[in-house]
Amino acid sequence: MTTFTRLDRSVVGRWWWTVDRWTLLAVALLIALGGMMVLAASPAVATRLGLENFHFVKRQFLYLPLALAIIFSISLMPPIWVRRMAVIVFAGCILLTIATLLIGPEVKGARRWLQFGSFTLQPTEFLKPAFAVVAAWMFAQQRRSDEIPGNLISILLFALVVGLLLAQPDVGMTLVVSAVWFAQFFLAGLPIMWVVMFLVVGIASAAGAYILFPHVASRVDRFLDPSGGGNYQIERAMEAFQTGGFFGVGPGDGSVKRVLPDAHTDFIFAVVGEEFGVLFCLIVVALFTFVVLRGFSRLLEEKNFFVVLAAAGLLTQFGLQAVINIGVNLRLMPTKGMTLPFISYGGSSMLALAFLMGMLLAFSRRRAGTGEM
Repeated sequence: MTTFTRLDRSVVGRWWWTVDRWTLLAVALLIALGGMMVLAASPAVATRLGLENFHFVKRQFLYLPLALAIIFSISLMPPIWVRRMAVIVFAGCILLTIATLLIGPEVKGARRWLQFGSFTLQPTEFLKPAFAVVAAWMFAQQRRSDEIPGNLISILLFALVVGLLLAQPDVGMTLVVSAVWFAQFFLAGLPIMWVVMFLVVGIASAAGAYILFPHVASRVDRFLDPSGGGNYQIERAMEAFQTGGFFGVGPGDGSVKRVLPDAHTDFIFAVVGEEFGVLFCLIVVALFTFVVLRGFSRLLEEKNFFVVLAAAGLLTQFGLQAVINIGVNLRLMPTKGMTLPFISYGGSSMLALAFLMGMLLAFSRRRAGTGEM
């Protein structure tokens, strides 16, 4: 029960009556479910790796208060402050991403992380939402005045981001960033000829990725021909869903987490399916769906073009990441190392998603439409 009244003019009081409390509740439920699932899935993984049983649990719960603080503090900001913050974060992440290519450790043939003591940072996780806001600003500036070549600047920034991602290489994240950017460009009024051109370029790029990156070709081949082998994690995930049935085998009683290398990260949805069942999985899917649809419904009343584009980009990114993770777990698409938002273990992922959600809540506040671009 809240102690705030509509007459409360404090910063927190105004925030409470203007923020989208339904979205806030759905996100809080996702975070709570994520904490519960990391608690269920990660001890078996930690034991298998020779770590203390609750190694991953302690680290995840250490990030939770910081993530909540990020969501709250950013959601207090007006749109213009969010935009300025996104520009700063974008510039910083570009520099850090370049640093990963120069001094980052190589893990499984990729350089995507920077080591700061016991904390491992993946700058591109923060680069994704920051770029969505920066691109929205450029598209909005193009509509506002032809004196500013916003579309051209956005295209050049997109080329820079894609170039850095492919240099790591991270083809999966490149596809996500490209899809979000294209959706924003489309909403900004992309001419139909440009739509056709970008679709052709996208198809050609996907074919090029298959040819140039052996790991991409391997994942696609294994997806198209499962009988060829090399699908250990996918096969175990499918067995987990079959074992769990509608109601699951019970919390802590699942076996897939003992054999899946990524049971606490990329394949945590399979652990959910085995221990809690299909019905619980549908609840998780419903929460993601609610956040995305609720966000788009609020944009129908928004007058600020920048806010519309920025929020649409963030919602697309959030929903697409969930779809990819769940799709991989259900063998609906090739494997891709992408976490399930707020559910999977991961410090960089958790904090980056908090950054994304904080900006989204700031943009969707009732007074957001009166802000300047």
